[in-house]
Amino acid sequence: MPNNPISIIIPVYNQAQELKKCLESILMQTLLRQGYCGRAYQNYEIIIVNDGSTDNTADAISEMQPKFKGVRYKVINQKNQGSNPARNRGADEARGDYIIFWDADVIAKPEMLAKMVDALEKNTQASYAYSSFIYGWKKFKLWPFNEDKMRAMPYIHSTSLIRREHFPGWDEKIKRLQDWDLWLTMLAEGHSGMWIPEYLFTVLTKSGTISQWIPKIFYKLPWLKGVKKYKEAVSIIKKKHKLNI
Repeated sequence: MPNNPISIIIPVYNQAQELKKCLESILMQTLLRQGYCGRAYQNYEIIIVNDGSTDNTADAISEMQPKFKGVRYKVINQKNQGSNPARNRGADEARGDYIIFWDADVIAKPEMLAKMVDALEKNTQASYAYSSFIYGWKKFKLWPFNEDKMRAMPYIHSTSLIRREHFPGWDEKIKRLQDWDLWLTMLAEGHSGMWIPEYLFTVLTKSGTISQWIPKIFYKLPWLKGVKKYKEAVSIIKKKHKLNI
């Protein structure tokens, strides 16, 4: 394990119920190495950025705090600014060797953190570890890191473990496909990822920050609102990173 903890940064906006489930899954993280099976994994700090929520998110944050005994549990309250400014604000407070932007609608398997740390410790050339994941009913299997595929399409979720020294910050002007923008920025700086071929977390679909997933068949209907916005977002990312349009 790293000498310093993992910084778990959770941006949240009006997701009180999702946040509780998210934090419960963090409490369930375990060490899976030989001799430690079943023991709680607590080598982390929690940084929650309440991005101007108007529901009972603040109550949920306070209710869950006593459960994290011996863990730094930092809460930042700010006016609503959006997910990327909230993520950057949390990163400013991070103390860990590794950081992970753990969306409030993400429910992880108990072994997720341990396996992501293990992947980076065994693959020192990688700057971040990512896994397959489930979005509602849809399974995103993913594949090993590939530069050409990264330039062609977004496929790595923002809930990935990053070496803090390689984290460039989120572009606060980007409103959609922020994760793709981040990985492309890191790629341009010579940083690559390491794929863990397991489904290590599930994204709840009720009110998430993930860019809305649309089945491929609907892309043949470009007049649909969601399809049009998605294509506009892709165009913005490609223009910024000088990709073929």
